[in-house]
Amino acid sequence: MPAIKFINRYTQAVEEEKVYGESYLRWTYESALGKIALWILLRRAFFSAWYGWRMSAPKSTARIDPFIENYGLDEREFLESKKTFRHFNDFFYRKLKSEARPIVGDEDSAISFPADGRHFGMQNVSQVERIYAKGQAFSVGSLLGDFALAETFAGGTAIISRLCPVDYHRYHSPVSGKIVEQKIIGGHLYSVSPIALSQKIDYLWRNTRVLTILDCGNLGQVAFVAIGATCVGSIKMTAKVGDFVSRGGELGFFEFGGSCVISVFQPGKVKLASDLVEAANSGLELYAKVNDRAGDRL
Repeated sequence: MPAIKFINRYTQAVEEEKVYGESYLRWTYESALGKIALWILLRRAFFSAWYGWRMSAPKSTARIDPFIENYGLDEREFLESKKTFRHFNDFFYRKLKSEARPIVGDEDSAISFPADGRHFGMQNVSQVERIYAKGQAFSVGSLLGDFALAETFAGGTAIISRLCPVDYHRYHSPVSGKIVEQKIIGGHLYSVSPIALSQKIDYLWRNTRVLTILDCGNLGQVAFVAIGATCVGSIKMTAKVGDFVSRGGELGFFEFGGSCVISVFQPGKVKLASDLVEAANSGLELYAKVNDRAGDRL
């Protein structure tokens, strides 16, 4: 597979992703021996739990400074000093200063990106013919684990937001609404890197995930799915059923690993930002930060 490329909203340039553990990922998903290891061991929860445990050990703090330097993270954005982190996971799911990720757009009309990352927008999920590779269809029913519920979102709009290990790993609500349902959907833990997804898009709904349904008034229902992946210690939801979450409010965070969240809207409710749609039409993701404008209500 060629290098992973995306469009950076802020530079308007096509950039190449610096993949954490790329050689390991390519061996796992592109070689025969790697696929055997994936089937026997790497997709299973106990492997990721073991890796997550390593990232929560006190000695893992030795990884923090090299990680910051290698991936050019801006320490000025951190809410707390790196000296306060007890282990690598503490650093990994760190909080940021509010001014580092301002909420962009009018509260009554805009929707936001729910995470820092590379985003793939689908104005109408039923008309998408290419996601990461040709011939791969997006199944809302499989993603939500409920084909009856999926009828509510048939022909709707979706944003796949892919978080790399180098990204800020807390995720926030793309809209304001009340959480009316939340459930864990069990599964395995495959990678959600394009290296893996180009092989099988259904890794997105074969993985363990947490489904959250928000009641958003005139916007209808919004489904938000937090997806676990290989080496993700766990999915931590900080917002629960009954909570009202404002646009930009925190929903939860991932422990160590690259992960993914998907926002699904009912049909005829939102219009995605033009650069997000144009990137998807070119088969590319758009890099943008959490709380930046992803589109508008119709």
